[in-house]
Amino acid sequence: MAYSKPRLSPFSLSRQFVLGISPNKVVRETSLWFVFHNDGLLVQQGDGGEITPAIAPPSEFGFSPEFSRHIGNYCGAEIYAAELSKSITLPKTFHFIRLRKLFGKMDRDFFALAGRAIQIIHWNRDHRFCGRCGTEMKNRRTEIAKICPACKFNSFPRLSPAVIMSVVRGKEILLARSPRFPAGMYSTLAGFVEPGETLEETVAREVREEVNVEVCKIKYIDSQPWPFPHSLMIGFSAQYASGDIRTDNNEIEDAQWFSRDNLPLLPTRMSIARHLIELFIKSGR
Repeated sequence: MAYSKPRLSPFSLSRQFVLGISPNKVVRETSLWFVFHNDGLLVQQGDGGEITPAIAPPSEFGFSPEFSRHIGNYCGAEIYAAELSKSITLPKTFHFIRLRKLFGKMDRDFFALAGRAIQIIHWNRDHRFCGRCGTEMKNRRTEIAKICPACKFNSFPRLSPAVIMSVVRGKEILLARSPRFPAGMYSTLAGFVEPGETLEETVAREVREEVNVEVCKIKYIDSQPWPFPHSLMIGFSAQYASGDIRTDNNEIEDAQWFSRDNLPLLPTRMSIARHLIELFIKSGR
C-alpha cells in the first residue's frame, strides 16, 4: 500500500480508492472486510484503548456473513461490506461498536471506508423488494445497483444531501445547540435539501427557519460523506444580513453569537462542522 495521492479536501481518502463491483482476480487477492451487526462495526480494542477495525475475512473468525458485497479497491486491497443478522461469540478483545461512537477514535481512511460499507448494507437491507411491484430485487452485475426482474425498476444506494454552514457577523460566528448534543456543546447550523432547491437556497432557508436570521454572500467550502445513515454534508460559509436570533426550541434549543476568544465546547475535529469553525478562527489571524 505504498501509493498515495494529494488529498482533495480534509475529508477525502488519503490513498487511492477505485469504486468496483468485482475483485481483481489477476493477482492474489488482498482484502479488507468491514463487518457489521445491528449497525455495529466489528473492531478490536487494544490494551491501551486504541480501536482498529477487524478487517480480516469473516472466515478467520469462524463465521459466514448473511450479506456481503465487494465495493471497491483501496490502494491495492479489495474492500468488502458484510452484515451478520445473528449474534456470534467473539474473542475477548473484539466488539461490535456503532460508527457514531467510533467517530474521531480510529484512522480517518478506515472510518470513511466503514462509512461506505454501512451505507451499502443499509441500502441492501431496505431495498430487498421492488418499490413499484413488490418483486424481490436482484443485484446488477455491472454496477452497485439492484434491478427488479419483473418490471425492470433499478435501485441505487440512496444519498441524502444536506447543507451545513458557518454564519459570520463581523468577528462573531453563529453557533447553536440541539437537545441531542452533549452538555455545553454548540455547532454550526445544518439541514436537508428539499426537492427543487439549490444548495444556496437551502442554506438561506435553514438559517431563516432555525434562528430567524437572513444571510448573504453564500460560498461553498467543502463536503464530507456522513453515514448517519446516508448523507452528504455540503459545507458553506455565509455572511449575516439581518434579523435577531429566535429559535423554535424544538430542533434548536439555543443559539448565540460567539467571538474567537469565547468559544463553547465544539464538535470533534473530524467533522466538517469543526472544519468550518476552524476556518472562521483562522480568518481572524
